Amino acid sequence: MSLLRRPRVLIVEDDPDQLVVLQVNLRAAGFETMLAGDGATALRRIAVERPDAVVLDVMLPGLDGWTVLEELHRSGDATRVVVCSGSRHPEDRARAERLGAAAWLVKPFDPQRLVDAAKAAVDRHAGVQTSAVREVPEIGLV
Repeated sequence: MSLLRRPRVLIVEDDPDQLVVLQVNLRAAGFETMLAGDGATALRRIAVERPDAVVLDVMLPGLDGWTVLEELHRSGDATRVVVCSGSRHPEDRARAERLGAAAWLVKPFDPQRLVDAAKAAVDRHAGVQTSAVREVPEIGLV
């Protein structure tokens, strides 16, 4: 029996169909998943359950994804965040970078890119990756 646990990823998405797709793909890649449908729930789950990474939609009801990212940055929380957005605006990506996002994925994206970004975020959270920024242009790591 292995003593290693599967990496835990919190998926923050308010669209039930998108949530299922993200969860299925991450579970198939070996991640344990947790779910939140809004920003307030996401912040609570991050504080209590300490996921290895977060996949965060920016358009959420109540506290949006930007507010979640800002709160994590302000508090010094080291949880790595993969931001998912339909926005192609460079200023949004730059904002995510300033707030410490590990990656920026523009919807719609290939599920393998999500898995790759989540793996990189988990590795960086665990200290596996030594460089501050990892360049993988096709998924837009910041």
